[in-house]
Amino acid sequence: MSGPSKYQPTTALGKWFHERLPIVAFAKDHAMDFPTPKNLNYWWTFGGILAVMLVVQIITGIVLVMHYTPEATLAFSSVEHIMRDVNYGWMIRYMHFNGASFFFIAVYIHMFRGMYYGSYKAPREVLWMIGVIIYLIMMATAFMGYVLPWGNMSFWGAKVITNLFSAIPFVGTEITTWLWGGYAVDNPTLNRFFSLHYLLPFVLAGVVILHIWALHVPGNNNPTGIEVKSEKDTVPFHPYYTMKDGFAIVVFLIVYALFVFYGPNYMGEPVNYTPANPLSTPAHIKPEWYYLPFYAILRSIPNKLFGVLAMFSSILILLFLPWLDTSRVRSGKYRPVFKLEFWVFAAVCVALGYIGSKPPDGAYVLWGQVLTVYYFAHFIIILPLIGLLEQPKVLPNSISDDVLAHSTASK
Repeated sequence: MSGPSKYQPTTALGKWFHERLPIVAFAKDHAMDFPTPKNLNYWWTFGGILAVMLVVQIITGIVLVMHYTPEATLAFSSVEHIMRDVNYGWMIRYMHFNGASFFFIAVYIHMFRGMYYGSYKAPREVLWMIGVIIYLIMMATAFMGYVLPWGNMSFWGAKVITNLFSAIPFVGTEITTWLWGGYAVDNPTLNRFFSLHYLLPFVLAGVVILHIWALHVPGNNNPTGIEVKSEKDTVPFHPYYTMKDGFAIVVFLIVYALFVFYGPNYMGEPVNYTPANPLSTPAHIKPEWYYLPFYAILRSIPNKLFGVLAMFSSILILLFLPWLDTSRVRSGKYRPVFKLEFWVFAAVCVALGYIGSKPPDGAYVLWGQVLTVYYFAHFIIILPLIGLLEQPKVLPNSISDDVLAHSTASK
């Protein structure tokens, strides 16, 4: 995308180092001079926001590990020790706890932006698939982290979710026993989740680097969905997008800080502020808010095995999105029928999250089933048909033409 490197060291030391490790040239080509479409809007800044939030989560997690005790009888009290006795421990813990929610807020915006503007279409299929893998690793990491405080909701959430694997024919019981480290959720379970929760963020960082690499091969998509045709369609990433991303990151971090300092427990579950008790089942067991749509899909299926399959399929189906969307036009900006369906689908996802937060009885079960059917129909039926039958709007000739047209219209 960026062509041969134009970087030329100006000092003898720079030339010597460049011949042995051209890392400065690599950074200049891919982080500063990288040609980027000139029409990217603020929805594209969430990639940079996610990178910052990943660093925040890793740093705060490392500090928390220094004071946390992964032992069933001491885990809850060690978290209280962090909150009460460790210098600024309360702040580090609240940053990590709320950081998980803001990480998912950013990733959901990032994913829906990609779905609206067709960033999964050729030649970016692998880029999209790596993104889905990142999402899966995030979900696994966050679930294991949710268990570590060893509060009562954490304990019962771990018991319910891990027990789902027992529905798998032939090997389900063995998988569940391996996850538990025994025949019940106890200290071995906590140790397994602690070790994996500490390891997976570094795996996630490695896959994120792969994701960025996959992005730099075809280059960025853009709101028009048109490929770059000339140098007039692009600007260097620095200073144009470093400044734009920097501004968006600061705004995002301000909102994040408001929750950390003024509403740190707003996204928490009150039941989880009591120690784990195998003899006291919460009245309504539910996971964190970012799992609720998939939890609603799970509960909507009466059969346990098919519910588990539906829940995992609702995520894995995203891997096939590049081939399920049959339209030759990328951007939803030029697809009037798809645009309407996209917002209906987004509303369905929000509604599923609401259903997942409610007890599984009465109308909530019925609406969960209706919305689950629509969720899968969107990918398997509606999206392919829209691509075949829809009449898209006329596309501009180039990115530059689109920018000039908007500039003229605004004047």
